[in-house]
Amino acid sequence: MSPGRRLTVALVGLVALVVIGWFVKDNTSGAPPEVTKPVVTSSAQGATVPGANSGLDVEALSKLPAEAAKTWKLIESNGPFPYPRNDGVTFENREKRLPQQKSGYYKEYTVPTPGSPDRGARRIVTGSEKEVFYTGDHYSTFVVVDVTK
Repeated sequence: MSPGRRLTVALVGLVALVVIGWFVKDNTSGAPPEVTKPVVTSSAQGATVPGANSGLDVEALSKLPAEAAKTWKLIESNGPFPYPRNDGVTFENREKRLPQQKSGYYKEYTVPTPGSPDRGARRIVTGSEKEVFYTGDHYSTFVVVDVTK
């Protein structure tokens, strides 16, 4: 086989591998089958946890840092808050990690971080329909909080 012919065969083989890889990738990289999360209910009240249908994991308040429970008590009693200029203000959901709602729907509150020289990264965000969300990483991820547990 001449060198020119070998080169042509090699190039055709390479193109064939790229095309096959492209088709295989398209057929296997589709979205995974949709999994619906069960709606978590509170056995104490027999009611659905507000926000459980958001698709976020539900976490018991008792499983979060102790400071989150203290902040929740402050929210329920309407303060006083450790950061009055920042607590109870509108959370705009710019990261779009929470269900989309009209402006003013969500309010945010600081969950103090022991040893942090500033407010830290932890927050509780509440929704107008009694939803409670927690983020420990400054809005990168959230969980729905079951405040009854």
